[in-house]
Amino acid sequence: MLQGILFVLITGIGWEDLPQELGFGSGMTCWRRLRDWQAAGVFEQIYHGRARPLSRRRLDRLRPGYGRRLACAGENRGAATGPSPVDRAETGSKHHILTCGNGFPLAVALSAANVNDHLLLPTLLDRVQPLRGRAGRPRHRITTAIADKGYDYPSVYCELRQRRITGYIPRRGTRDKVTAGRWIVEQSLALLHQYRRLAIRWERRTDIHHGFLDLATALICWRRLSNQTEMIA
Repeated sequence: MLQGILFVLITGIGWEDLPQELGFGSGMTCWRRLRDWQAAGVFEQIYHGRARPLSRRRLDRLRPGYGRRLACAGENRGAATGPSPVDRAETGSKHHILTCGNGFPLAVALSAANVNDHLLLPTLLDRVQPLRGRAGRPRHRITTAIADKGYDYPSVYCELRQRRITGYIPRRGTRDKVTAGRWIVEQSLALLHQYRRLAIRWERRTDIHHGFLDLATALICWRRLSNQTEMIA
């Protein structure tokens, strides 16, 4: 059933189109198993267990960012959807992501397309788990956060100050830029949206979509860790 869920995640086909000849079971059987595993927190535990950067780069610098708008599923819309800022007649959702200095996705979130990016920053920070993989105690506290002008709000500075995080955010209405690490966030989003089931949102239920998100981020971390292990070896 896990292979069936991965097949749907990677190819983006519908549950009802899952080929039974592959031996994965029916689409609805895999859907129910995904629902139960997500409710039990299985994919979240796998994802946070994989997020263990090994490189010597700055792991204390986190970079929040957001993804492109995603089309909503069905005529009945669904939770975490809203009017698109580009076309108000269309409803959709978007992904928010928080990465470390190596580009490892440490936290992902889903919101409506009309929700401002800075409103999801506390949610992303709360979802970051202690980083392991180095000698000594795991890193529990974030020290630095880099973001773009979309996070230049008093509430963001207040949130970072309460968490004792130093923020590097350019001011709106100025030509100041923070280009360091921008490509890292964009690369992580590009890797996330390579999974076709995430490029367009078909699930009305947010828990099913979050299950796909956690599974995709776990796969991204696993592949990057495998490459780093080979380079170190």
